[in-house]
Amino acid sequence: MKAHTKETQAGITPQIALQLLKEGNQRFQKKHMADRDLLDQVNDTKSGQFPFATILSCIDSRVSSELIFDQGIGDVFSARVAGNFVNEDILGSMEFACKLAGTKLVLILGHTACGAVKGACDDAKLGNLTALLSKIKPAVAAVAEPSDESLRNSKNIEFVNEVAVKNVHMTIDNIRKESSVLKEMEDNEEILVIGGMYDINDGSVTFFEG
Repeated sequence: MKAHTKETQAGITPQIALQLLKEGNQRFQKKHMADRDLLDQVNDTKSGQFPFATILSCIDSRVSSELIFDQGIGDVFSARVAGNFVNEDILGSMEFACKLAGTKLVLILGHTACGAVKGACDDAKLGNLTALLSKIKPAVAAVAEPSDESLRNSKNIEFVNEVAVKNVHMTIDNIRKESSVLKEMEDNEEILVIGGMYDINDGSVTFFEG
């Protein structure tokens, strides 16, 4: 499998980009990885890159976008931060990726049993981690149930996963509010901004569509 070129990238619509990620995750789950020579792709991309998607995921070692979507060198831009939230720097990176480098899809990818979400649920405090977790706490507050405080912590994995899903949706809302560049591109149907959740138990990704 060759790396994407300017021509192949131009032929990818936002919906095709989404389908490519879905198919890649299915290959990953079935252990039918695409036949590619990564060093050949290094050579293919030495004079330029033409990725089709931008993925924001957590730093969790189990959630490597290139692996779980079976992508190669030059296929996707991958941004990672604990808790997969956006800030000015990540938004700027996304704007570069979409407006200047031509990606057709922005995926915000949360995952089950997220350690950063657990920390936010538990109000953990540790150096710079304290400020990072504060970016996730609005999602904790936005999940109303359970109301019993004794159940609103990292020991309740269902609550943790609900917060992780809410965090993905709120991150998408923040992209639309804080990046006029990406909002305009989405409104013009030049890109698709979508969320998803990776299940660390079976390797599957559920996409939030509609």
